[in-house]
Amino acid sequence: MVVIAVGKLRVRKESGKLFFDFRFMGQRCREQTALNDNQANRKKLQALLDKIEAEITLGTFDYACYFPNSSLAKKFTALQQNPSHSNLSTPLFKDFAQLWIEEMKAQWRISHYETTLLSLNKHIKPVFDHKAVSEITKAEILNFRSSLATKTKKNGDTLSATRINHIMTPLRMILNEAANRYDFSSPYHGIKSLKVPRTDVEPFTIEEVKLILDRVRPDYKNYYTVRFFTGMRTSEIDGLLWQYVDFERKQILVRQAWVKNELVYTKNDGSFRTIDMSCFVEEAILAQKDVSGKLEFVFCNNVGNPLNHTNVTKRVWHPLLRHLGLRKRRPYQTRHTAATLWLASGESPEWIARQMGHTTTEMLFRVYSRFVPNLTRKDGTAFERVISQHFSITGDQNEQY
Repeated sequence: MVVIAVGKLRVRKESGKLFFDFRFMGQRCREQTALNDNQANRKKLQALLDKIEAEITLGTFDYACYFPNSSLAKKFTALQQNPSHSNLSTPLFKDFAQLWIEEMKAQWRISHYETTLLSLNKHIKPVFDHKAVSEITKAEILNFRSSLATKTKKNGDTLSATRINHIMTPLRMILNEAANRYDFSSPYHGIKSLKVPRTDVEPFTIEEVKLILDRVRPDYKNYYTVRFFTGMRTSEIDGLLWQYVDFERKQILVRQAWVKNELVYTKNDGSFRTIDMSCFVEEAILAQKDVSGKLEFVFCNNVGNPLNHTNVTKRVWHPLLRHLGLRKRRPYQTRHTAATLWLASGESPEWIARQMGHTTTEMLFRVYSRFVPNLTRKDGTAFERVISQHFSITGDQNEQY
């Protein structure tokens, strides 16, 4: 398949010589010349490049005719004589992956771009870089995924199914996009993600919440009170600005998040939401206003910068749980705690979903509903009470109808 791209004249910095840089049959071609970089030579070579591109467009370009000594000439000649051998009909993985990630960068958050780039550079590119995208096979993809399962992290643990799926995602997207552009069947077709074991949430009980808030460092009491009773994500509370606290309506407006030292918009439409402040949250926010009210961020360090969540977790959160004899849990469990406490209190599921930033109640019931009976001590007796108001139970099992 012929792929047309605008070629350019470039110059070697070390020699000052001009060279052609264009694409033919999906491959980037760079051919040297002996001409120095000046206006006359550029004009001469540009005319030749225009002619090359015109012949590529018409399908009459003969690579060996223009570059008989090039190492690519024989390969292109063989391919043109036998088009079924398509090893050069598509670009190398490294070239297309670079093109793809630069195209996607504009629509991604910087944190997602950096994570994807890390997966590409650390795991994917070393394996597939020098293969044409159309040459990569399903067997190679599956073998690559199997190899990821044997890799270990610094702590000695192997990569989880979730992590492996995240690494495989850019490979899938690249190959599917290449297949669409260059008209070949994607080798990723039919490969499903690894099954991820369901992870139970571990919310705190109301007694544990009270214990934590009673014993936490005084300068972090307001912070954790807001976390426990709003369900805000770490990035959301760390990026909360005073301009998004509405005392008149008693609301917190979640509009931005602090991600990798940068304020970014919330990750989806559901996350862009309004949280109603309970009396406990309002009291904590008002107390915090005396501390940081003249600064930009609600919760910040002494110089006004957002909290470093890694440091806070290591120096405040985990030591506190150890001191209290509580099971080690991620700070994110404060979000799960808010959801379970709301459910246990009998709040409307639709209202809870809005507070959490969920677009529907489906995830709410799927993830949290099992905690409600434990917290409310409701075990079906409420249903029995309703039934007993309308039906009498005689215990006569032999009654005939």
